[in-house]
Amino acid sequence: MTSSTIFSGVSPIPLAAAAPGGNSPLTLRDMLFSLRMRWLWVLATTFAFLAMAGTYVLTAEPTFVASTQLVIVPQVSGSEAQRAFAEDAFIEGQLEIARSSDVVGGTVRALGLDTDPDFVDQTPSLQDRAKNWLMGISSEPDTESQEAAGTGPREAQPHAEDERIQDRAIATLLNMIGIRRVGSSTIIEISAAASTPQRAVDIADMLARQYIQKNIAMKANASRQYSEWLERFVSEQQRGLAEAASALASFTSNPRDQFKLAELQSATDARRSLYENTLNQLTEARQRITYPVSDATIVSRATLPLSKARPRSTLIIAFAAAVGLGVGLALAMIRHVGDRRIIRPHQIAEASGLPFVTLLATSRKTHLPARFLPAGTGSSSTAAYPVIPGMAELSATVVGLRRKRRVVIGIVAVDPGSGASTIACELAVLSSRSGAHTLLIDAAAQRSSLSKSIAPHSSTGLVDVLDNGELIQTAALPLTSTLKFLPLGKVEAVTPAIRLSSRRTQLSFADLKKEFDAIFIDISAFSASPDANAIAPELDGVLVVTSHGRTSIDDTLRVIDTLRNVGAEILGAVINHAPERMHS
Repeated sequence: MTSSTIFSGVSPIPLAAAAPGGNSPLTLRDMLFSLRMRWLWVLATTFAFLAMAGTYVLTAEPTFVASTQLVIVPQVSGSEAQRAFAEDAFIEGQLEIARSSDVVGGTVRALGLDTDPDFVDQTPSLQDRAKNWLMGISSEPDTESQEAAGTGPREAQPHAEDERIQDRAIATLLNMIGIRRVGSSTIIEISAAASTPQRAVDIADMLARQYIQKNIAMKANASRQYSEWLERFVSEQQRGLAEAASALASFTSNPRDQFKLAELQSATDARRSLYENTLNQLTEARQRITYPVSDATIVSRATLPLSKARPRSTLIIAFAAAVGLGVGLALAMIRHVGDRRIIRPHQIAEASGLPFVTLLATSRKTHLPARFLPAGTGSSSTAAYPVIPGMAELSATVVGLRRKRRVVIGIVAVDPGSGASTIACELAVLSSRSGAHTLLIDAAAQRSSLSKSIAPHSSTGLVDVLDNGELIQTAALPLTSTLKFLPLGKVEAVTPAIRLSSRRTQLSFADLKKEFDAIFIDISAFSASPDANAIAPELDGVLVVTSHGRTSIDDTLRVIDTLRNVGAEILGAVINHAPERMHS
C-alpha cells in the first residue's frame, strides 16, 4: 500500500492512497467535517421549521379542555368472577350510552350549540382534508349512487335545514369530547374541548347531566314496560285467584273428599301468595317510574382550565426543532455525498495518487510583492511581507523538491481566478528569503497579473528574451538580491509557452538552471489556454492549483490526467482560498 501526504496550514496529515476509481466510505470524520462546512444548512433548516412551528403556535386558535367525573354503581349480582365480568360489560355499555347521539344532541340543544359558528360553520381544516383524502373519504355527496338507488336529490326529500345544522353541530361536538373509564374503577371521565374555558366547562357538565337524564329515562322506560307487563300479569293472577277461591268455596259447602279439599286449599293459597308478590312488584315498579334513580352520580364537576390544552407550544417547538435538525443533517449529508466540488485534500489525493496536496487558507491581505518590494530598489527587507497560511509548508515542500533536481516548476490553475499567480509569487519570495537564487517568470499570456502588478512599465520581457537570449540580463528585474522577476512582455500571435515548447528559442532552461537555484513559472489557467499542455513537458514539474469550494474534482482530475498524458510530471496540487477554520 502506498501513502500520500496532505499538507495543511498547520501540520501534514498522512492519508492512504485509494485505488483508482474506488469510492471511499462515508466515515464519522467525514460526517463531522461536512457539519463543520455546512452548519449553515442545518441552522437554516432548523430555523425554517421553528419559524413554521412558531407561526402555527401564534396563529392557531387555543383549545381548552375541562373534565367531569362520575361514579357508576352497577346493579349486578352473582359470584365474584361473574360480578367483575358483569361490571366491566355494564360500564362499557354506559360509556357507549354517554357517546350516543341522544346525549350529545341533548347537549347541543340545551346549550344552543346549533347556533354557535364554531360548531355549524366550520370548514374542514387542511389536516382534516388530508386525513379524509388518505382514508378515501369525500366530503361531496355521491349523487350518482344516490340517484341509482332511487334516493338522489330528484326523488328523496332532503333534511330540513335545522336538522342538517343540528346534525353538523352533533358531529362537531363528537369530535371535541372524550369519554373514558378511569383505570379499572367504576369512575368515568367526560372531557370537552372548546375555544374558551367557560364553554369547555359548560359542555362537560351538560354532557354529564344529559347522560344522567338519559340513564334515568332509560330506567324509567324499562320500569314502565315492566309495570305494564306486571299489570297484565296481576290481572291474570287475580282471575286465577278468584277462580280458585270460587272452587274452594263450592267444595267446602259440600265436602265429600278431604284430599280434594286440601288440594284446592293449597292451590288457592299459592294463587294468593303469587298474586300478593306480583302486586308488590307492581307497586315497586310504579315507584321507580315516579321516583327513578340513576346508576351514575357526579363526583367532580368541571372546573375552569388554567391553561390551554392545544396547541402544545413547548412540544410543538421541540418537535419542530428536532425535525428541522434531522432534515438539516440529512440535507447536509446528501449535499456532502453529491458535492463534486473540492473541499478536502484527500479528494484529490485518493483519486489521483499525487505525492502531496496542500491546503492554503484565504489571506485577508493577498498583496503581490510589488506592494512590499518595489521593482528596481534592490531592497532585501521583506520582514513586513504577510505570508498566506499554509504557504510556509508548501515552500518547505518545494525546497525538498529542489534536492531532487526539481528546479523549474510551473504553476497552473484549473480555472481562472484560482490564485495561481499569487502562489507562484509567494513561492518565489519565500524561496529567495531562504537564500536561494530565484527567478519568477510570468508566462500567463491570457492574464498577466504579475507583470501588471510588479513591472507595469517594463519595456522588455519574456517575449523579447525568446528572440534574444542576451536580453535576460536586462529583462529580468531584480526585486531583491536573491530574487528576479521576468515579466511577460508584449505577446503577438504565439504565446511564449508554446514557443518554449518548440525548443527553437534563445532561452534555455538548462542555462537558467546554471544561474538560479529555483525557477517558478506562472502559466495561464488550463481551461482558458492550451499553454499548460505545451510547456509542461519542458518543466521539471507542475503544481496544479484549485479553488476551494469552486473547482470540481472532475475538472481537476481531467487536468492532471491530460498533463500526465503529454509527459508532464505532476508534483502536487494546491487547494487555494480555503476557510481559515479548515486549519483548526
